[in-house]
Amino acid sequence: AGVDTEFPVAGLLPKKETGADAFLAKYPDYDGRGVTIAILDTGTDPGAPGLAVTPDGRPKIIGILDATGSGDVDTSAVVEAADGEIVGLTGRKLKIPANWNNPSGKYHIGVKNLYDLYPKALKTRIVKERKEENWDKEHREALAVAQRKLADFDKAHADPNPEEKTIREDLVARVDLLTSADKTYNDPGPVYDCVVFHDGNTWRACIDKSEKGDLSSSRLMSGYAEERQYDTLSNADMLNYSFNIWQDGNVLEVVTNAGSHGTHVACIAAGYFPDDPDKNGVAPGAQIVAIKIGDTRLGSMETGSALVRAMKMVVDLGCDLINYSYGEGSHWPNSGRVSDILNKVVTKHGVIFVSSAGNNGPGLSTVGAPGGTCSAIIGVGAYVSPAMMEAEYSLREKLPGTQYTWSSRGPATDGDMGVSISAPGGAIASVPNWTLRGLQLMNGTSMSSPNACGNIALILSGLKSNNMSYTPFHVRRAVENTALKIDTVEPFALGHGLIQVLKAYEWLVENHNCPERNLQFNVTCMGGNRGVYLREKHHLVKPMETMVTVEPTYMEDYKEQEEKIALEMRIALVCEASWVQCPKHFELVNQARTFNINVDPCGLPIGEHFTEVCGYDLANVKKGPVFRLPVTVTKTTDVSEDTEFVFRQKNVPFKPGKIVRHFIQVPEGATWAALKLTSLEKRRKGRFLLYALTLKPDTQIKKAAFKKYINIQEGGKN
Repeated sequence: AGVDTEFPVAGLLPKKETGADAFLAKYPDYDGRGVTIAILDTGTDPGAPGLAVTPDGRPKIIGILDATGSGDVDTSAVVEAADGEIVGLTGRKLKIPANWNNPSGKYHIGVKNLYDLYPKALKTRIVKERKEENWDKEHREALAVAQRKLADFDKAHADPNPEEKTIREDLVARVDLLTSADKTYNDPGPVYDCVVFHDGNTWRACIDKSEKGDLSSSRLMSGYAEERQYDTLSNADMLNYSFNIWQDGNVLEVVTNAGSHGTHVACIAAGYFPDDPDKNGVAPGAQIVAIKIGDTRLGSMETGSALVRAMKMVVDLGCDLINYSYGEGSHWPNSGRVSDILNKVVTKHGVIFVSSAGNNGPGLSTVGAPGGTCSAIIGVGAYVSPAMMEAEYSLREKLPGTQYTWSSRGPATDGDMGVSISAPGGAIASVPNWTLRGLQLMNGTSMSSPNACGNIALILSGLKSNNMSYTPFHVRRAVENTALKIDTVEPFALGHGLIQVLKAYEWLVENHNCPERNLQFNVTCMGGNRGVYLREKHHLVKPMETMVTVEPTYMEDYKEQEEKIALEMRIALVCEASWVQCPKHFELVNQARTFNINVDPCGLPIGEHFTEVCGYDLANVKKGPVFRLPVTVTKTTDVSEDTEFVFRQKNVPFKPGKIVRHFIQVPEGATWAALKLTSLEKRRKGRFLLYALTLKPDTQIKKAAFKKYINIQEGGKN
């Protein structure tokens, strides 16, 4: 066979699927310039490939901050130099370099254990390497000597007398001690002195990486935002760090990565490779503010306090977009103090918030918080295209584009769609230097979120270049109404579709002055739920009527009172499903108004069913719905005494990626179930994922989910 010399580079960091490549071909100057993206993650390595500059020569990363406090050093202790030296908190004498300018002569000092700055994977590597270098060789030699002396003694003293037994006990103790010492080996790591002072213009800091008091061997740096300075801790670790200095020199913030995730995410959104543009991120012209919300002390887990601090940083620094590729289960959707603060950044400050929907699929109602649960956040599912399958995963044969099976599905437990849009959920992109690799494949909704975020950055770049104002609500309607529907992917997974950047931008240009540009529509039904979700047995035996409330709301500080008074929209209500009845028309003004719908699940077959009640502005129906109410029904199979508590299915065909769901009404009092699978395939083995989920009120999904991979032999059972 011939050699295929054309590598499918377009599948490494996907841009064709969303139209980003076509957008940049048509609008090359709208490459993200003028847009700042806040990357809330594990931290971003400023020295990683692709994160140096933008195409027009501006610095790529304009801020590096740690919202967790994991790198903070207490530098409130103040000393003065004597004979060009100060004594650090370690007790070491620190020699002040002659070229340091400190008019006051006062130095703030602190101390930091190096391992406190290391991400877990790096600490594991460095501890292993230091042990091999500083301990293993000498320990092996010492143990070998002790064991040889014991063996020689035993050989020479077959019948030892009491005195010789004492000598032997000492030799045994030496072997035991050396063996035990290896098992209990503990390397506390280097401890660095930290020095902070004011040079008359700004605060500067230095850490004594020499551990000998030679401050000239380490780089003196200001806070990162001032001069964009960073340094590497050592050639062994290759961990880059930067500073922020707070509270008049009393707190030194040393910022490092808590993991490789954040750098990968940043490169997907906005990486720029002038010599290899195929590696570029989606919006290479955008700038980045890297905010670390993954706490190194907690293995990169986020905390509520870090998120709240991060929101303040986003607002203070004037960021346009947030990418948040983090998330977890929640007991209640769209509620809680942290959720309120995240929503307020959008509704009050106008920041567009994009987040991963979660990786807990393929079960329904598996979306995570906040991406799949908060109203103001654009939750993104993960799509995989044929080009990605070929370039990233080296599949022997291409399959049709589809959703990753692990991509979380909606609806949220209160009926909200959960997944807003989808984007490519995998990429081979840059990772931090401390990983000792330049690029790495990662996949997840953590990767689809920055891809979508980069696409939205392209849109904002075009709008800003043409001095067109926008709101997060209007941009969200644009991306949802123009997203590409994929018939083979269910809406629970895909959301409103695969984001299409060119269509969304042109939609915004065409509908720039529409009356709802500054509006969001809060749509709720029974119990304040954001959608209709019928799944319990008593919900499915008769039609249900519910009142729907639509409340138009403006940005919190919006002062155009005349516009509020003039608001009048004549809405056509449409639902394509025959089992939902709604009024045809609805008059909307600047107040909450209601209408009733009727949902009749009685005639629906067993399985999942989804539709929407959509509201169209009669002044311009072509722009798509201005608001939507999702309606989901899951009809269950009864497993009861009549069926001997058994559910059977025969001759069920499977192929890669195919999902077969069963909704079973659990018998009263049942606490367990047994599953038997029999393969009818004569030649091939099968690998299946069994995912069972019971939705319990006010309980996050992980508390009630069962997940197991099953291998079935040819013609076998499991």
